Amino acid sequence: MKKIIVLFFVALASSLSAQDWQEDYTQALALSKEDNKKMVLVFAGSDWCAPCIKLDKTIWQSDEFKKFAQTDLILYKADFPRKKANQLSAELSAKNKELAEKFNPRGHFPLVVLLSEKEEVLGQTGYLKLSPKEYVAHLKSML
Repeated sequence: MKKIIVLFFVALASSLSAQDWQEDYTQALALSKEDNKKMVLVFAGSDWCAPCIKLDKTIWQSDEFKKFAQTDLILYKADFPRKKANQLSAELSAKNKELAEKFNPRGHFPLVVLLSEKEEVLGQTGYLKLSPKEYVAHLKSML
């Protein structure tokens, strides 16, 4: 019984600290409209882009960003991995390319695009050498 209780609290703690990166852009946009939240659209190369990896480790995984995102944002990552082992489905890859044509035509990585519920670009940024608190403040300044 003790093991079950401990496992329950471990699962609860990890679910509370987890981020809710949407797996489907259309669903993310619908959630943005439904919840009246802004969307963060991140263009990343998860297995080859060093600044993308740093951004993930220092900002997206930080408690400061997780708290902000949970209450204020819908998250979607358009990933462009290069290694065969990390390849996306053809459908997801095509959707990410379509998003890149619309929001990242110059192919910058990482590119963080803040969108309104109507897909209006509110601001853009990338990897910056900022603390999580400073980065969150930077994102808030664009909202």
